[in-house]
Amino acid sequence: MILPELKLNLNFHIILILIATSSCMDPATKSEITRPNIVVILVDDMRWDEFGLAGHNYIKTPNIDRIAREGIYFRNAFTTTPLCSPSRASFLTGQYAHTNGITDNLARNEQSHRLKTFPLTLDSAGYETAFIGKWHMGNDDSQRPGFDTWVALEGQGEAINPKLNINGDQKNTEGYVTDVLTEFSTEFISAQRSQPFLLYLSHKALHPNMKQKDDGSVEMIGSGGFIPAERHTGMYSDKVFQRRPNAHIPPKDKPSLMRQIDTLPQLGRETATDEKTIRERAEMLMAVDESLGKIIDQLEEGNLLENTIIVFTSDHGYWYGEHGLSVERRLAYEEAIRIPMLIR
Repeated sequence: MILPELKLNLNFHIILILIATSSCMDPATKSEITRPNIVVILVDDMRWDEFGLAGHNYIKTPNIDRIAREGIYFRNAFTTTPLCSPSRASFLTGQYAHTNGITDNLARNEQSHRLKTFPLTLDSAGYETAFIGKWHMGNDDSQRPGFDTWVALEGQGEAINPKLNINGDQKNTEGYVTDVLTEFSTEFISAQRSQPFLLYLSHKALHPNMKQKDDGSVEMIGSGGFIPAERHTGMYSDKVFQRRPNAHIPPKDKPSLMRQIDTLPQLGRETATDEKTIRERAEMLMAVDESLGKIIDQLEEGNLLENTIIVFTSDHGYWYGEHGLSVERRLAYEEAIRIPMLIR
């Protein structure tokens, strides 16, 4: 059901653990209770309004829309820290960044190995667990505690032919990164098993093709920018995004944002995200929507869909010229902190 005015502090981390581990409390009846499978899909940098049912004026996302229609669509979901690594750590731990210690995008590799995550709890409760995709708490792609299957990109990962750490082995793959991660995900779902499973799929999309250095800074790989799958490139080339009323309007009441920085232009229309970037991000999302459709199909084929919790969300938002801003995260305006949150 769609809840248009629902406002609450939703900690799905706690909800999932309570649902999934409740049958462990009485060993005598454990075999009589079917514990749900769990699929968590985390998209990188996806705005809350960046799918069809959310009001985007041209994007087509039938599978994301299906999850919203058949499940719960939280229209007012927010991340507490609009930055990649802290947000990801909060999803996994249910803790604020100042508690779990992942407070920035620096290479906090050792700290991220010590996190007490809900997959760790589920694994100890008998779930078969898998992490597939972009970990992005440091550049370290080595296996974290709590995951039986580990398929991870190093740092930011590559959009084309990504290198993966597959259960400890470094392997080069061929193809578009979203498709590659989806194939590993559907293989995990289709495996024969007697216990419930958790799949945590963390997409590289909708992030540009960049490499993170050990000091936290990033650099473009090749031509950089947002790279859709070849089959989707150009499908929205003639579309124009319907921007919000605060687009291109500089925050003149915020002196810290209006100060002159070297030769950079002050915030306004010139500094706003351009249409090309918005279109390319929309084209990148097409592979994510297709990925979700393939996962749903695999669950249906195995007669697992109705006993599987699907969570679809993002780590933070992105600027489409609001306040004259471009690129993602870091400022606590709505466009950065508001995220999609769908649970079926």
